[in-house]
Amino acid sequence: MNQQEAFENRLTSLRDTEENAVQKQHQKGKLTARERLNILFDEGTFFEIGAFVEPHQSAAAKKAASGDGVIAGRGLIQGRSVFAFAQDFTVLGGSLGFAHGSKIAQVQEMAFKLGAPIIGLIDSGGARIQEGIKSLSAYATIFRNNVRSSGIIPQISVILGPAAGGAVYSPALTDFVFMTDKTSFMFVTGPDVIKEVLNEDIDMESLGGGNVHASKSGVAHFVYDDEEHAILAVRKLLAYLPSNNFEPLPLSTHIQFHEARQEYLDKIIPDDANRPYDVKEVIQILLDKDTFFEVHEKFAQNIMVGFGRLNGKTIGVVANQPKVLAGTLDINASLKGARFVRFCDAYNIPLLILEDVPGFLPGVDQEHSGIIKHGAKLLYAFCEATVPKITVILRKSYGGAYIVMSSKNTGGDFNFAWASAEIAVMGPAGAIKIVNRAELAKSKNPAELEKELIDKYKNEIANPFRAEELGLIDEVIKPSDTRNILITAFEILSNKQYSPLSRKHGNIPL
Repeated sequence: MNQQEAFENRLTSLRDTEENAVQKQHQKGKLTARERLNILFDEGTFFEIGAFVEPHQSAAAKKAASGDGVIAGRGLIQGRSVFAFAQDFTVLGGSLGFAHGSKIAQVQEMAFKLGAPIIGLIDSGGARIQEGIKSLSAYATIFRNNVRSSGIIPQISVILGPAAGGAVYSPALTDFVFMTDKTSFMFVTGPDVIKEVLNEDIDMESLGGGNVHASKSGVAHFVYDDEEHAILAVRKLLAYLPSNNFEPLPLSTHIQFHEARQEYLDKIIPDDANRPYDVKEVIQILLDKDTFFEVHEKFAQNIMVGFGRLNGKTIGVVANQPKVLAGTLDINASLKGARFVRFCDAYNIPLLILEDVPGFLPGVDQEHSGIIKHGAKLLYAFCEATVPKITVILRKSYGGAYIVMSSKNTGGDFNFAWASAEIAVMGPAGAIKIVNRAELAKSKNPAELEKELIDKYKNEIANPFRAEELGLIDEVIKPSDTRNILITAFEILSNKQYSPLSRKHGNIPL
């Protein structure tokens, strides 16, 4: 048998193995690694690397596992170069051995050198026990590459099966994590270990399923009902991002916006300052039509973050959500916001901040869990960010939370306010009970006096026009004019320059 015949026989054997894999995966409600890559990439553009790499194991294992359980290579997504690897759970449980890890490391390094995003489709039982330290060393190389590439090329992890033990740390080091409901799981120690060590019963879904990580731990940024929608969402996300930290942002020439709804912004804020409204509605009216792509939708819902387009250009949006916890900042909201701000800054994505925040969430649990240091992370992120930053104060802007949400003196480039804004150290009701305590105690009609003092406080202290007079707000603007003003302001800031600080790095309060 000549070399060509041997090659063709191996290729036939590989195809037979893949046919069996299709049946096994489909029975679990999952796609195969190749089916996933076919959805991810533009048709016919995927170029595979290392298809016949063999595992560092026995001859029997080598025969059954050509490619060592991972498919790696490069393709095009919407015409742009992207690297990817897809683990194949039907081959040795998708476990990561030395050859498997080396293939992943190779495409990581190629993506880094060529300035292209990298996507990992994860479906793995973790480190391959039979290979011992060789498996662990392969993981270490992957983790190091994750860190080296961070802030230089976008890194996305898509969990489409189990990711257990050490396998979870590569996704945790990447920029965005996608999961699927019911068929993907992430945990450091599984249910069996928890049962043995702590005598607690829990199933895989309750411990580390997609909805748990999307809503409770915050590990997952996105969760979808099935694999196809998750992978298509990855394609959508990439449409907002540059290929690397030097390339310009993608532009859209298809610009539509809610022109007829701009006037609605003039009445969207309730007359009662304690009544909630949906800030997502404000975002959707201001941005180009149907372009807002929310990140971390189920986690820390008192703050909203996501990507959108304004006049065809990508921006990042950070907005307090009055519908949840009155829009207060708590630990999770601070972490969510800080992570998003730092991503946008790394990839030169301008930031729009929509502010309606009465302060930080009070409570013993928040204080004991470190709201001070965690809230400081959001403050640090905004102060550190050098991208164009525009803040619009919609309503409440009180105390330390006013400062944290990219205020003028923390480096905000433009700070606007609607006439409904209230900017002060604290809310009117709380303030007059401290400042005017003696007067209220002596008054024969304290309720009426309190109302008069609150109105006076709003007019003389919390009034946004007063802040404009002091130069702390650039302009009080009409809500219906906001979109046009934002387009002009971002255009002015499009050539913003900055000089890197002469230090190794700052010390963010982790």
